[in-house]
Amino acid sequence: MGGHSNPTGFFLMGNFTKADIQEAADEAMQRMRAGETELAIHEGCGTNIATSTLLPATLAFIPMRSTRSNFWRFLLIPFAILLAVGGYFLSKPLGPWLQKHVTTEAALGNMRIVDIVPVRRGLHRVITK
Repeated sequence: MGGHSNPTGFFLMGNFTKADIQEAADEAMQRMRAGETELAIHEGCGTNIATSTLLPATLAFIPMRSTRSNFWRFLLIPFAILLAVGGYFLSKPLGPWLQKHVTTEAALGNMRIVDIVPVRRGLHRVITK
């Protein structure tokens, strides 16, 4: 099972019936409107993946950027690795925080499901408004 959201709804990948999708989505929306906003946060979100890759890479790049000599770059590799590992561990709480407070809107307002369109076997388009 997997999914991808966009401004007009989301795609759902997996072998489901339209009725199953409608029932699950209705329950999720009801629970989110009742205050379970953590349902909108997921470890597989692109925010978490981007944070887990960009932060360590940026921190590892910092000691290397001003060094002109390959000899000094070679000597700074352990320091760059240490910064990258630190950045990776820092990204684990930072990614979900960014997802919750910056990139994900959990307030549904009056959003509703307009239609569920089977695109092909194992792929459905859920249109929201």
